[in-house]
Order: sequence, then structure tokens, then C-alpha cells
Amino acid sequence: MIDKKNFFIQPDWPAPQQVKAYTCLRESGVCPSRDEVDKTRLKKLLALNNDPIFLRQTHSTIAVEAKKANHYCEGDGLYSFESNQICAILTADCLPLLVTDRNGQRVAAIHAGWRGLASGVIESTIAALDITPTDCLVWLGPAIGPNKFEVREDVLNAFTSRHPESAHAFIQIGKNHWLANLYSLARLRLQKLGIQQVYGGEYCTYSDPISFYSYRRDGQETGRLVSLIWIEDSLDKM
Repeated sequence: MIDKKNFFIQPDWPAPQQVKAYTCLRESGVCPSRDEVDKTRLKKLLALNNDPIFLRQTHSTIAVEAKKANHYCEGDGLYSFESNQICAILTADCLPLLVTDRNGQRVAAIHAGWRGLASGVIESTIAALDITPTDCLVWLGPAIGPNKFEVREDVLNAFTSRHPESAHAFIQIGKNHWLANLYSLARLRLQKLGIQQVYGGEYCTYSDPISFYSYRRDGQETGRLVSLIWIEDSLDKM
């Protein structure tokens, strides 16, 4: 649900009350240029009582525990089993996934561009989280939509060489040109892990320049959306 007044999206999912999850919109001004996060503004916007942990995102499959010692180390998945360890990732067309369990005892945030998604960043982060598939809840945040994400054959092959059924997420629109559906590709990977409770996936960053940044639309130096998830130790906040 987009909250224009407060400049963020809250996932529409049945997460426990102590699990807090948000994506900050472009209007929030939290990350107006590449990798330039206004942490003071971010903490005030979401009433955070701890500094978020960010990663040096490289489209890898590396999953890292969210703790101060790991701040800005290389990785594309963050997870935590502790209260107030805030997992934060940056995206601008790539797919952010927020993950928790039915009891709200573990959380994760995943940065999934097509390279990381094809290589297994979802699988590696879910494995690190050590979560039972039937207890797992996943929200797919704002990413480039299936009508705007044009790719070439190398992207198609990166997915179909491992999972031939991934071909259903591609529509050919010309010689060596396809439209790819990141949401469908992520759902397929989650289904293969036995995860059925998947929510979100209705936004297109490219098509909404007011709410979202888009690398494809605006270029490399565009700002970034910040997606966060954590376990709150006090139920009277937010």
C-alpha cells in the first residue's frame, strides 16, 4: 500500500505485528542520488531506533548477517534473527524482496537484479535464514515491470539454462529481444523452494517517475529506493 502522505510503501502481507517493513518512495528524499543515503532523514521518517545495515551490492549471491561489523560489506542479501537489526537494500529497477516467518523471529532483505536472481541470491539468502518454507512470507517490492524490462538472449539463457520453465516469463518482441518478468522469475524460484506465501509484485518503477527511481529510465546516477525490514522489540511504535 502506497502511503503518499508519509512517503513509503508498507507491504500488504500477514506479517506479525513486530515485523516492520517499508520501501521509501522517491518523494521521501531518502536517497536522491546513487548510493547517497540520507540516514538522518531515513531514521526520522520511520522512527528508527538503530542505524540500518547496508551492503556494497554487487549482484552477487552473498547473504550477510545484519550486524554493525558487516555494514557495507559485499553482499546482496541481509538477514537477522535479532531485534532492531535493520536490514536495508537499495534498488532502482532491481527487485527488492522482504522476507519473514509466521512467528516474526527472523527477517531478510534481498537485492535481486537479473544477474543475482539467475545465479541464486534468493536461494542463498533463504538458506542462511534457515526458514521452513511453509512458515515463510515474502513480499516483492517495486521493480521494473514486465512491459518495460527489455533484455537480450544472454538474459534469457541465464535463466532457462538452469530452469527451462523460466521461458514462460519471457515474451519475444523481436530478433534477440525479449520482455522479461522479474516478478514471475522470482515467484518461480520461491515456488521451487516450497514457498507459496508470496505477496506484492504489482508496481513498475519505470512507469511511475513520481514515486520511483528507475535506472533504465533515468540513467546510472539516478537515486535509489530504500527497502527495510526488522524485528521491532516494542509494539507501540509505527
